Amino acid sequence: MRLVFAGTPDAAVPTLHRLASDHDVAAVITRPDAPLGRKRVLTPSPVARAADELGIPVFKAARLDDEVTQRIAALRVELGVIVAYGGLVREPLLSTPTAGWINLHFSLLPEWRGAAPVQRALIAGDARLGASVFQLVPALDAGDVFASRAFDLPEGATADVALRTLAEAGAELTAEVVSGIADGTAIAEPQQGEPSYAAKLTLEDGVLDWSQPLEAVFARFRGVTPEPGAHTTIDGQRLKILEAVPALDAEPLPSGHITGTKSAVLIGTATSPLAVTRVQPAGKGAMHAADWWRGQRAAEGLRAGS
Repeated sequence: MRLVFAGTPDAAVPTLHRLASDHDVAAVITRPDAPLGRKRVLTPSPVARAADELGIPVFKAARLDDEVTQRIAALRVELGVIVAYGGLVREPLLSTPTAGWINLHFSLLPEWRGAAPVQRALIAGDARLGASVFQLVPALDAGDVFASRAFDLPEGATADVALRTLAEAGAELTAEVVSGIADGTAIAEPQQGEPSYAAKLTLEDGVLDWSQPLEAVFARFRGVTPEPGAHTTIDGQRLKILEAVPALDAEPLPSGHITGTKSAVLIGTATSPLAVTRVQPAGKGAMHAADWWRGQRAAEGLRAGS
């Protein structure tokens, strides 16, 4: 099948590789190069790099405008596939491929429509995560679903680990749907149930509330790691929490109370403490939490969230 593929981050790369192995990917659309690192060097997106390696022509566009539409129309593609491109597909581009566009979305639709489905699902403490492939329509993630499947995740997986797992599994799911569309066997069904929405995360979403139970604190930590990053304040300074696990066997501590062990820092919640093993203080590099704690002066008077 002759395809056009749109995507930008690492999570879209497995699907591009999978489709390129079985189909004719005529072109890839991705976001323009972005400044990365301390020196703000303009860097191609992961999808752009993957397309170059595969020898597929790349269109870099901040918006899917008339120019992009004309270029895609000239390719006479049968289907468009989009995975986390970072922009909306509107008419007339939406109808330019013969079979329209399909979208791989990292949720069990209609749950968590929107920009950050994996992160919001983890924050909410959802017991299962998954991926859906649906027909793209003008309304946000509202099209009929060709396939939806839940996948097992590593215990305690943070958002980056969960997304990598879903990206690999979702690539196979998308390949199945594309093959079904190609041979005429794919059937899309309307979404069933009440939708929920996954707004893009902000820095404020990373604040850990130590007055909540451990389950809720750890769920938020998982959902905001690595971006925008879990953090708290210590004596008015922000402390980023990079690695943490529940300390279910530890003695309870007052909410926000900090105590150190040889290998971790325990911070009290409304129930059991959270064991923090790696942190990044403001203006410094990442370090072991126990080393950071030993370096604090008047440590007994410090509390998380203060």
